[in-house]
Amino acid sequence: MVAVDRVHAFIYLDPDARGGDGPLAGTTLGVKDTQPVAGMPWTYGSAKWRDRVATEDAVVVARARAAGAAILGKTNLPELAAAVGTTNELFPPTHNPWREGFTPGGSSGGSGAAVGAGLCTFAFGDDMGGSIRIPASCCGVIGLRPSPGRVPTELPDPTRLSVRGPLARTVADVRRLFEVMIAEPAAAVEPRRLRIGWVSDSPLGMDAAVQAAVRRAADALTARGHLLEPVAWDPMPVAQAYRVVRPASVSTMPGEPSEYGRAVRGLIEQGRELTAREYLAALTSGLDAARRLLTGYDAWLTPTLGLLPMPIEEVPTFLAEGWDVFTQFVLPVSFAGLPAVSVPAGPADGLPVGVQLVGGYRREWELLALAEELEGLEGFGFQPPPGSN
Repeated sequence: MVAVDRVHAFIYLDPDARGGDGPLAGTTLGVKDTQPVAGMPWTYGSAKWRDRVATEDAVVVARARAAGAAILGKTNLPELAAAVGTTNELFPPTHNPWREGFTPGGSSGGSGAAVGAGLCTFAFGDDMGGSIRIPASCCGVIGLRPSPGRVPTELPDPTRLSVRGPLARTVADVRRLFEVMIAEPAAAVEPRRLRIGWVSDSPLGMDAAVQAAVRRAADALTARGHLLEPVAWDPMPVAQAYRVVRPASVSTMPGEPSEYGRAVRGLIEQGRELTAREYLAALTSGLDAARRLLTGYDAWLTPTLGLLPMPIEEVPTFLAEGWDVFTQFVLPVSFAGLPAVSVPAGPADGLPVGVQLVGGYRREWELLALAEELEGLEGFGFQPPPGSN
């Protein structure tokens, strides 16, 4: 196991964590610190809530606890989950379990690192603009973004872009946890030939290793009998919309911007200067652009990210230059309102790389069946990081 004090995946561990009976008996769960767990800190990565302790469980936490999982603790995140790395002003930065000093991605970076390092069976994250799929790719694990409305939440999200989802080392474990999260048994999926649109190029470019991984995945799925057809990809209209929508989403945070850390203070201020008309116009344009990209197929295959994991200090600034290259494949899926899963596609230059499979609305079981098919092929699926045992 990779040492906790090197990865810094958890910001709190319960020394008395115990599981129970049920379908998740014998498993351990990490919970992203955006989601409340009774008796545990609930900081959202912000000094404003340094001393806050949750008084009740999130709906999904209560369901996992009732299903027998041991709730190990809370996992790290950037302040207000507003970054693609995992650093904040409260806790040490979370490191990638594959290479110290490199990012695990974000904003569910603590969850991705904990699962990748073998510190827990699985973890909860949430995903607005890629925050489950980004760390899943960076840490070499499976991460599912469900369809909006599929997983219950007690926290309001007027954008309807943010969803809770599971991260695990295998598709089988993601499926098992997702069943508990939505209180629904997995549906049987009949094998069939899928028509899959796949993305091999982008006007923003991508790392050569990323492009090679998605080509390998396309070849592998073609060999399995699926029909793969290349599709065009232009992520910029959605990225431009998110540069308005995301600041608006944090503008209602309580208190003054000065009460928050440097990384999010400007976002809050920017969001409070927006008019309702500007926000709604941006949200509408982003939704329309994403739906034009993702239509006409049973499923889609893309790289998960445009770049390999980078040193922590080189993580692109949120919503700034470089961020759009990194997130160009995950963000349009969020706006399209479709489920997506990141599947490990082998290391490149000693770092994980992932590919993204996207399914039809509320067709998570079919999507996970396709992901499991790919996971079982040579060169795909979880590999333990160096130094683990």
